[in-house]
Amino acid sequence: MTALLAALWLTAAPDAWALPAARPCTAVELIALSADAETPYRLACRAVLTPGQAVTRPLLIEGAEASGAGLDCKGGSVGRPDAAVTTRQPTIAIWSRRLSADHWSRPTDIRVENCTIHGAVRVWGMGADGSYDDLRASSRTADHVATTQGSAPNHIELERVTILGTGSIPLYVGPGVTRLSLTHSTLTGRSDATALYLDAESAANRIENNAIAVVTKREAVAVDGSARNRITGNRFTLGGRSGVFLYRNCGERGVIRHQTPSYNQITDNVFSGAARLRPQLVVVGSREGRRAYCSADRGYPFGSSADDGDGATNNVVARNLHQ
Repeated sequence: MTALLAALWLTAAPDAWALPAARPCTAVELIALSADAETPYRLACRAVLTPGQAVTRPLLIEGAEASGAGLDCKGGSVGRPDAAVTTRQPTIAIWSRRLSADHWSRPTDIRVENCTIHGAVRVWGMGADGSYDDLRASSRTADHVATTQGSAPNHIELERVTILGTGSIPLYVGPGVTRLSLTHSTLTGRSDATALYLDAESAANRIENNAIAVVTKREAVAVDGSARNRITGNRFTLGGRSGVFLYRNCGERGVIRHQTPSYNQITDNVFSGAARLRPQLVVVGSREGRRAYCSADRGYPFGSSADDGDGATNNVVARNLHQ
């Protein structure tokens, strides 16, 4: 893709964000959603809560049958305040479901709005069953990017939400996820890693006009082999940590990273609280293969198997402010 085509694609993408109508949840479904239970509620309809209502059970939006599902909290909340969540059971999981060795059922056109979310949101396609075997096997084929993106959730809108991290990454965008947007929202609380993670082969996601103020142990945003994203108009409170890192995590778990962190736009953001001596606001190519596991994907003529470098090219980093 040329730089011109990529720019045109990024410019045109937001115009396509028009979610279809979907079946509203029934009274019986809303009662089940609101039950005091530890097991996740499978949301496959559009739920509108009573203003200020608290839903304490986790939510699972899984498979094609959940396409069009949504949640409008009307200022209410999801999850239990200060309760730890895990990567396998986040507060809200938007996941694909494995059907066979090479087929996944994925949810599309999901909207979550006006919610305070205690814990974490994880959006995951291939590998959502907890195994990296499928990702590893797919990564050894030349069409891995298309396969991964075709298996992952697509067109996810998170608008006017607050995610209060309790240790797990507040918003994790998994391998192959495309056209997710986080807009007019807040990421806060704490994370044992980053505030936001855009994982390998994900693309065309929008992170716009948010406040990101998570107490992290790493950089605020990781762009790991993720391309054509827009990270713009956000306010970062860094607490002495770094801002946005673009890299390709070569060889992790033996998975070949095919896509490079390229054609991203990181513009018009405001960073405060950076380290005084060596502030790192946006770092393009932050790893360049400097990891012990990079050799774990050796033996193939493509992606990070052939080249451990980040390969970050054609990114636009402009008009970001440091306060």
